[in-house]
Amino acid sequence: MYLLYCICVANKVLDFSGILEECGVGKEAPEIVVANIFELEEFYNTEELIEIYNYILSNIRNPEILSAVIKLADKYRFNSTLSILVDLLLLKNFECDGSDEFINTRVLCAKAISNYKNTSTVSALLYCLNNKEENYKIRLACADALGRIGDKFAVTPLINVVKDENEKSVYVKESATFALGLLGDESAIDPLVSIIEAKQGIWDKFSFLKERIIEALGKLNINNIRVLKVLRTSLLDSSPMVRINAIEALMNSEYDEAYDLIRTALKDEDYEVQRNALIAMYNMKGRDILDEVISLPGYSDFLKEEAKSIIEEYEEDNE
Repeated sequence: MYLLYCICVANKVLDFSGILEECGVGKEAPEIVVANIFELEEFYNTEELIEIYNYILSNIRNPEILSAVIKLADKYRFNSTLSILVDLLLLKNFECDGSDEFINTRVLCAKAISNYKNTSTVSALLYCLNNKEENYKIRLACADALGRIGDKFAVTPLINVVKDENEKSVYVKESATFALGLLGDESAIDPLVSIIEAKQGIWDKFSFLKERIIEALGKLNINNIRVLKVLRTSLLDSSPMVRINAIEALMNSEYDEAYDLIRTALKDEDYEVQRNALIAMYNMKGRDILDEVISLPGYSDFLKEEAKSIIEEYEEDNE
């Protein structure tokens, strides 16, 4: 490896074929090749490494090697790598019998692409998200990437995914909902609330999606009468996680009724819901609620112990 590096330095040009051969591409097992690629950092500067990584991403077709190099390149995030990652996500110029073996590699691509926060990649991510023939893992990763990039252009397409009655993957709907929460656009509020209102009574099989919608509404943190009604109803939901998400959304809101609504959850049948309600009320108004829970009857022994624990932690922090 060092000898080849010296030759490259002498010739002032990178010998990509020679570098790949030294790394064992086509001769050694993928894990050995990956280990050798990691060692390149010892010999080449950052710009040279990026050129090598870009060459590998453009020319190698082994998913294990590609996945490793995506992670390496993501440490630097050079713009020259971005278009290559997009091509790889789309399997552009990719000659292979099937793409299943590249699913995890393409998921990594979507995650790496999101780290650039570059809005020029939104159309490619939307293309994969909206392709119902695409593997659901890739669609999930693309939805998440759209949320993290933060381009409001993605709001309407993401809403359409969540509203689509013909979308078979609840997981994709959940991921699109989570992305809407990350985007924080007010235009998502009414469609998300409408979805919950339209599905009243048939939510048992959509529990996870409902959790994500309540979570997203909490992230949007916009005071709205319809949202308040949904959150109030969600405190009585059969899913403890939905109730917890409603508590968190209320805690972060500015509704006058928020504190009193959360108080009702102190006597919830689920201990985790009780605990989250107590923490929310403590965060909102301080220690008085802890003293009340400890001293007054009607609260569970579990909640009393939680209150004592919070006080002990509070006093330790003050010391």
